[in-house]
Amino acid sequence: MTDQPESKIILNVPSLPEPLLTLCSKVADAGGRGWLVGGSVRDMLLGLSPKDFDLEVYGLPAERLELLLNKLGRTETVGRQFGILKFWSNNIEVDVALPRTERKTAGGHCGFAVQTDPLLSPEKASMRRDFTINAMMFDPLTSQILDFHDGKSDLDKGILRHVSPAFAEDPLRPLRAMQFAARFRLTLDKETAELCKALLAEAKNLPPSRIWDEWKKWALSPYPSYGLVALAESGWLTCYPELEAMIGCDQEPHWHPEGDVWKHTLQVVDQAATLCHRRGLNNKTRKLLLLAALCHDVGKPETSFVNDRGRISSPGHADAGVPISKAFLQKISAPAKLIELILPLVKEHITHLHGKPTERAIRRLAARLEPANIELWEMLVEADASGRFPAPTSRPAHGWLQLAKEMRHEHSKPEPLLTGKTLIGFGLDPGPEMGDILKEAYQAQLDGEIVDHASALGWYRDFISSK
Repeated sequence: MTDQPESKIILNVPSLPEPLLTLCSKVADAGGRGWLVGGSVRDMLLGLSPKDFDLEVYGLPAERLELLLNKLGRTETVGRQFGILKFWSNNIEVDVALPRTERKTAGGHCGFAVQTDPLLSPEKASMRRDFTINAMMFDPLTSQILDFHDGKSDLDKGILRHVSPAFAEDPLRPLRAMQFAARFRLTLDKETAELCKALLAEAKNLPPSRIWDEWKKWALSPYPSYGLVALAESGWLTCYPELEAMIGCDQEPHWHPEGDVWKHTLQVVDQAATLCHRRGLNNKTRKLLLLAALCHDVGKPETSFVNDRGRISSPGHADAGVPISKAFLQKISAPAKLIELILPLVKEHITHLHGKPTERAIRRLAARLEPANIELWEMLVEADASGRFPAPTSRPAHGWLQLAKEMRHEHSKPEPLLTGKTLIGFGLDPGPEMGDILKEAYQAQLDGEIVDHASALGWYRDFISSK
């Protein structure tokens, strides 16, 4: 056991919220002891401000702890079988729990019998945790750390390692390994990887919402390639054949000196994450761009071949990638609205290679990308073009974006200039005929035949007279 002063272990510890310190002090006055556990301790060691606080309270029975919490703030039971109470005070939220042991009783992520015990030793309680970097404990009052499993050493070395063989009882942990590796630039320990492989049979038992939770964290990570490498080493990439097929799918070296489609994708997702950080993009856009970067070339394994000139070619891979991307995104339970945004980006990610940016091309691209847009598309193109190290980074579609901005179409497609309201004014009744006319008029607008209200009316008169 490691039991050392804060000053010898933690650097740049952020100040903890006063309500949390007050809670720990009141617990101590009542004869107990509160330890911060899990991610908050890990984050403090990394010099980060904790976002979530989990407090494990020793030495107080559940009834007495709940009574104490009710006197200090608002409480709510969120996991009675786990001995967990949600505590709020002055806009600070803390998950307060009793130490507990867990015993596997059934398959799946939730098949556990839980036994809380306020007199359990901290070392024994720590055995149920997943990774050593999440098994450290910190006393906010004394600044002491308990590190029974060398979590700090693993964190310093960039290793993601399981705490005990009990790791293999929870099939969610391989996906947690993926997102932790991506968030903290970690390499999966070989023995931990073997335990992950032993859990493959239970992958089908995971709740869709929990699967998406882990992939969402991956998509918001700064080092997404580390997560994908961990996923492959854990054996769990086999759960996603859409991604696994990219391994060993060769590319033309002239265009892709980095190697196969998998290596390219690892670089592209990292470039996308860097771009998101550099531009300060919000979480919604980060998730969109990272998942589009992950999916952009999933059509290559299905379409690649060596042509008669001895060159590797992947004709139609962007189109082929749309249904494959959809299948993968549904498999990870991505929200339907997010999928709707990603698919057109995948479909159009090489459009800039097939022509120059003209006003007509911009209008048509903006329409095809709906509900996504040219600004998002250009970022994906940049990530794709830059994910070819040792080739230099580039922005080959920047000219497209510049023209789209001049035309004010970087965020949306052109609004129709001939509308149903106008046609009703001409005496046309709503119905299939009106719908067909409006579709043809919009195509004419995208081609530049209709540029304003007057030309829209002229187009309609000519259309009617030609019938």
